[in-house]
Amino acid sequence: MEQIESALQFLTYLFVFAIGLGVLAIPVMFLIDITQTKHAVRRNYPVVGRFRYFFEEMGEFFRQYFFAMDREELPFNRAERSWVYRASKGVDTTVAFGSTRDLRPTGTPLFVNSPYPSLGTDTAEPRKVRVGPYCRHPYETDSVFGISGMSYGAISKPAVLALSRGAAKAGIWMNTGEGGLSRYHLDGGADIVFQIGTAKYGVRNDDGSLNDDKLREVAAHESVRMFEIKLSQGAKPGKGGILPGGKVTPEISKIRGIPEGSDSISPNRHPEIKSAGDLLDMVHRVREVTGKPTGFKAVIGAEAWLDEVFTEIHRHGIEHAPDFITVDSAEGGTGAAPQSLIDFMGLPIRESLPLLVDKLDEYQLRERIRVISSGKLINPSGVALALCAGADFVVSARGFMFALGCIQALQCNKNTCPTGITTHNRRLQRGLNIRDKARRVAQYANTMHKEIGTIAHSCGVDDPRELRRRHCRVVTESGKSVPLDIIYPRRTPKAVETI
Repeated sequence: MEQIESALQFLTYLFVFAIGLGVLAIPVMFLIDITQTKHAVRRNYPVVGRFRYFFEEMGEFFRQYFFAMDREELPFNRAERSWVYRASKGVDTTVAFGSTRDLRPTGTPLFVNSPYPSLGTDTAEPRKVRVGPYCRHPYETDSVFGISGMSYGAISKPAVLALSRGAAKAGIWMNTGEGGLSRYHLDGGADIVFQIGTAKYGVRNDDGSLNDDKLREVAAHESVRMFEIKLSQGAKPGKGGILPGGKVTPEISKIRGIPEGSDSISPNRHPEIKSAGDLLDMVHRVREVTGKPTGFKAVIGAEAWLDEVFTEIHRHGIEHAPDFITVDSAEGGTGAAPQSLIDFMGLPIRESLPLLVDKLDEYQLRERIRVISSGKLINPSGVALALCAGADFVVSARGFMFALGCIQALQCNKNTCPTGITTHNRRLQRGLNIRDKARRVAQYANTMHKEIGTIAHSCGVDDPRELRRRHCRVVTESGKSVPLDIIYPRRTPKAVETI
């Protein structure tokens, strides 16, 4: 009893002491505020003006809960995030009473239902697709949806482990991002796409050039199934990856081959790729060294350079073509990018994806080169729309971040992520339970495949990859919807001998 009384007395003294410090601090803050010249609000309203900065900081966290409507928040609104959360938890994804989605805005997609959907099934199953017919080790998968590039470093160790294990459970691939291959990527046994960024982390010489021996070491892992040469990404086309020095731990330093604690800033392009011929030479070199399918990732801003690349393919020979092209859009995300690029650079996926597919058709390369679509596609409708436009596969990064528990706190670049996904702070990482999150990653991917199949079934096709532009209409400025194949008609193929 005496011990309890002593503890209570100590807490009372501590409380009084804290109040005393606070009272003493007020005049000190008043003097600081009224004499400083950097902040007008604090100078005019000493002490009280400090709350303005506090509320501004906390607004990012609370806006989505108290003020934003279900369909108005960016980059992802509550309705979009809620579907991912429910899908990843394995709970009911149905809704009641009617859609809250406004069907009137220009650009709204509407899928065309068939009066005769497949009988006796609610979903359509995807067929297997082979990538890399001229490789020693082609890749074959029936998955439509995969995990887009997120580097170890940009995301945390438990996040990578959960993604790796979840991807393996769902039978989908996982892209390493440009930060190199870690043992955490390999942990779950998932299929891996190794991304070669402009800094060539993990496969570089000291001068930043490509190292063939290191390429062979990576390719020796059976689970590494494809290689992706990153030219640019949607959030910052024309600028290389950025990883603040605070995130470059000793382990990440070793994986990437850069000094510990230094900012990891990739070049804005591959120094050795300055033409269409150089690009094809790099693709061919990586494919020959590794024996595995090799393609490139790029943002589409104009079509002239695609003409150059596809013309060059016919000059080199069809076997020199990239095995796939990943098209990223202006809607792409990242942990850090200049706002001038993230807001204004590159074409959105609804324009760039049909453009790429049509160019491939025009140059008779569509069957040779697979198309992967990326950029803000986290719900079944977005993925199905990309399939209608001509994609073979769709990949997402932020969708899987939501599956891991991301709350869109917009702290990715500050090492203060409250969910432990994009931070190396051990205390914050502790909240990310790897086993539970791996299960959610798998459930998200499985539910995504199921509901893409539901859309395909409703459109009257037996395979999601059979979705065509005629299966989707888009609302125009007049308020009337128009079929996607009218907005983006397929181009007449060129005669090969004239290319």
